[in-house]
Amino acid sequence: MKMNYVIVAGGCFWGLEDLLRNLDGVTATKVGYSGGDFDDPQYADVRTGATGHAEAVRVEYDEDEISLKEILHYFFKIHDPTTKNRQGNDIGTQYRSAVFYRDDAQKKVIEDVIEEVNELGRFENPVVTNVAKESGFYDAEEYHQNYLQKHPNGYSCHFERD
Repeated sequence: MKMNYVIVAGGCFWGLEDLLRNLDGVTATKVGYSGGDFDDPQYADVRTGATGHAEAVRVEYDEDEISLKEILHYFFKIHDPTTKNRQGNDIGTQYRSAVFYRDDAQKKVIEDVIEEVNELGRFENPVVTNVAKESGFYDAEEYHQNYLQKHPNGYSCHFERD
């Protein structure tokens, strides 16, 4: 096993986590907050939009089973990466589309996938996903973890697109 991880954001983290966890090769998911400059944020802080953090999912995966490129292509199928700071009913910087990279190699894969998604013409508008250096990941509160497994009829604005 060759383990790795990526942090993605694209609206409410409940729906993202629920879909990403089911990919073959994904070994674990965790919801949390990333991309801001506020130490140890809690949901009450992040929901204000003042922390700079986005609701995010840390996706751990086995590179022998799934590539970063495959995960990212799926990520771009399950949210709308063309809307700035919005997914469904969720509006604000905390709901922005973003991918947080650790090194130049990961950044290159992210940028290449965004270019491929734009070329596919799946969306009417270009991808506006923010590509930013990872600056930390703060676990969300326990009641947010695996939320849609605990509450199968809970809110989600995420679904697979063609």
